[in-house]
Amino acid sequence: MQIQLNGESFDTAEGATLEHLVEQLGLVGKRIAIELNMEIVPRGEHAETALKEGDQVEVVHAIGGG
Repeated sequence: MQIQLNGESFDTAEGATLEHLVEQLGLVGKRIAIELNMEIVPRGEHAETALKEGDQVEVVHAIGGG
């Protein structure tokens, strides 16, 4: 199915969850925030939050500095 990921078309599996998307992107264990259709989804809800065709997902990486 097609979703919008950071403004670009992206293919993911039917019934994929945000957790699946994080795995697919190779971001497991990284400090990220995910916005789904303009709402932040808490990390604890990624496994149960299913994606639907046309969803808009923004993934933001936290970058440390010093």
